Amino acid sequence: MLLRISLIVAIMAGLAAGVVSYLEISDKIPALVQQRDDEHTAKKNALTKLDTTEKNLKKTQGELAQTQQDLADTQADRDKAVARADAQAKRADMLSDKLTAVTQERDDAQNSLAQYKATDMTPDQVLKLGKDLKNARAEVEVVNGEKVVLLHNITRLKTELKKFVGPDEFVKLPSDLHGKIVCVDPKWDFVVLNVGEDQGVISDGELLVSRQGKLVAKVIVRSVQKDRCIANLIPGWKLGEMIEGDDVSPAHPAS
Repeated sequence: MLLRISLIVAIMAGLAAGVVSYLEISDKIPALVQQRDDEHTAKKNALTKLDTTEKNLKKTQGELAQTQQDLADTQADRDKAVARADAQAKRADMLSDKLTAVTQERDDAQNSLAQYKATDMTPDQVLKLGKDLKNARAEVEVVNGEKVVLLHNITRLKTELKKFVGPDEFVKLPSDLHGKIVCVDPKWDFVVLNVGEDQGVISDGELLVSRQGKLVAKVIVRSVQKDRCIANLIPGWKLGEMIEGDDVSPAHPAS
């Protein structure tokens, strides 16, 4: 009997505890439901904002890419415009130079025409005068050429004469005579030079051989041709080996 009463008491106590727990939980359920709903709403709003942010980011990235492309196109257009401007400036300068040249030619032509009119000469007379002037110039050139040859011959004859009347006097060569060695024979100590009669070289004339401003040797001309000559090394004047390309100049230039 006592055991039965104890069981009944225990059951009643359990039921009471369950009722109390249910009452406590039933009071918290609305708050939990509300909290759940609030968290769900907050999560939904956050996801919506995230989706909007991602869309805005993609839109911004697209706009940025388009802006960069527009900037590149603008820079390319600017470079083209600058190049065109430079080309136009150069063309303007060229046209200005041409205009100046044409203006000068026009002025010269006008001056020539004025001078022509002042002569009171007919066109045929002017043509004849031009031909006569051209022929006269050609004759002067021929005479000058013959004069150079005669001067060379006179100098050569004087040199040959000095061998007999004044052998100790040096042969003078033109002060502006400059040449180069084109061939060297080290065995027989002679060289071939690229200057000759046309440049005023005379037999027995002495030449200094130099390289980069330093004296290498002294040679004396033994054979002269139209545009080259052969010279031998003067004993005691070999300061170094002569090579092709060495410079030569008069040892005793004419004043």
